[in-house]
Amino acid sequence: MSRRVLLHVGCPKTGTSYLQDVLFRNQKALREHDILYPADRFDAHFLAALDLMTLPWGGLETEAVGAWDRLAAQVREWHGTAIVSHEIFARATPTQVERALASLGDAEVHLVLSVRDLVRQIPAEWQENVKHRSHITYAKFLQTIRDPGRDSKIGSWFWAVQEVPDILDRWGASLPAERVHLVTVPPSGSDRGELWRRFSHTFGLDGLELDLTAERENPSLGVPETSLLRTINQRVTSIIAPPDYRPLVREVLAHQTLSRGVASARLGLAPDDHTWAQDLSRGWVSVLEERGYDVSGSLEDLVGPDLGTFADPDTTTAEELLPPALDAIGALLVEAARLRDVEERLHEELREAREERDRARTTPTYRAKRKIVTTLEDSAAGRGTLDAYRRVRRRG
Repeated sequence: MSRRVLLHVGCPKTGTSYLQDVLFRNQKALREHDILYPADRFDAHFLAALDLMTLPWGGLETEAVGAWDRLAAQVREWHGTAIVSHEIFARATPTQVERALASLGDAEVHLVLSVRDLVRQIPAEWQENVKHRSHITYAKFLQTIRDPGRDSKIGSWFWAVQEVPDILDRWGASLPAERVHLVTVPPSGSDRGELWRRFSHTFGLDGLELDLTAERENPSLGVPETSLLRTINQRVTSIIAPPDYRPLVREVLAHQTLSRGVASARLGLAPDDHTWAQDLSRGWVSVLEERGYDVSGSLEDLVGPDLGTFADPDTTTAEELLPPALDAIGALLVEAARLRDVEERLHEELREAREERDRARTTPTYRAKRKIVTTLEDSAAGRGTLDAYRRVRRRG
C-alpha cells in the first residue's frame, strides 16, 4: 500500500502539461526512488479523470471506462509515494471527491493545487476554448465569465476549474491544512526554471536526476494568431470532424505554427476587467492566508501583473491577420506534401505486395493448393474440413 499519495488536481494553464510530460517520461527513474507515476500512456490520468467524473469528451469517455479504478488500484498496491496529476480533476463534485479519496485506501493523501492569477488565466482560458473549436468572441467570453448565468457551459466550466477557494473546499475539506499544498505560477518575466523548482519541491523531486526536456507543452498564442484561429473555426468546424481537427488545426496550426509568433501582442484584459480580476484575486489571497496551507511560491503571485496595453482580438485588422495567415498556409502545404509522400509510399508498398501475390499464384504449388480448395468447397463435408483447418491455422 502507498505510504503517501500526492494528488494534483489542477488548475488548467498552470504548467500542468509540462509537469505531466516530465513525470511520464521519467517513470523508470522515479521508481528507483520509490515514486510511482502510474501511466501506460501519456493521457492515462486524463482518462482516469474523465472516468471519475463521467465527463463526455469527444468520444474518449467510452475509452475511459474503468480508467479511474485501474489507476487507484495501482496506487493502492504501491509501497512508496504515488503521484496522480491532471488539471480537470479540479471540477469534481463533492461526491466524486469522496469516491476518489476513498478509493486511494489508507494512504496519507496530500492535495496539490497549482494556481495562477486571474489576469493571465482568463485570457488563457478563452484561448484554450478557441484551440478546442470555439469561435466565441473575446467580449462575449468575458461577459460570460463575469456573469455566467444558469445556462452558461463556458462560465460554469471556468469557475469549476479556476475558483481556487472553492476547489480547495471540495478537495481539501477532509484534509489538514499542512497536507494541502499550493504551487503558485511565478510572475511573467521570471526565470523559466522557477515553476519547475516549485513543483519539484512540492512533489519531493529535489535532487533527482530527471530528463526535463520539454516534449509536450501547451504554448500560448498572440492576439492576431488567436484571432485568426477563431476565424478559421467559424469556417471549418462544421466541415472538419473532431478527430481531424485536433491533428490539423490544434497541433499543426496552433501549437506548431501560430505559437511561434513571439513578436505579436500578448492577450490581456481591458482596464475594467483587469481591475475586477485583481480585486477578486485579492479576496482569494485573504481567504487562503487565513487557512494556512503550505505554499510553494507566494500568494501575492495570485494578484497578477499591472495593467498593460490592451489589444482587442475582436478588432484585429486584415493587415494584422496576414502574417499568421501566410504562416498557416505554409504549414498546411508542408503537411499536405508530407501526407502525399506517405500516400505514395503506401501505394508503392501495395503495388509490390500485389506483384508478390501474383508471382506466388503462378507457382505449381499454389495451383495445386487452389485446385484442392476448389474441390473441397464443392461439398458440405469438404467445407467442414476447410473450416476446421482454418480454425487451427488461426490458433497457430
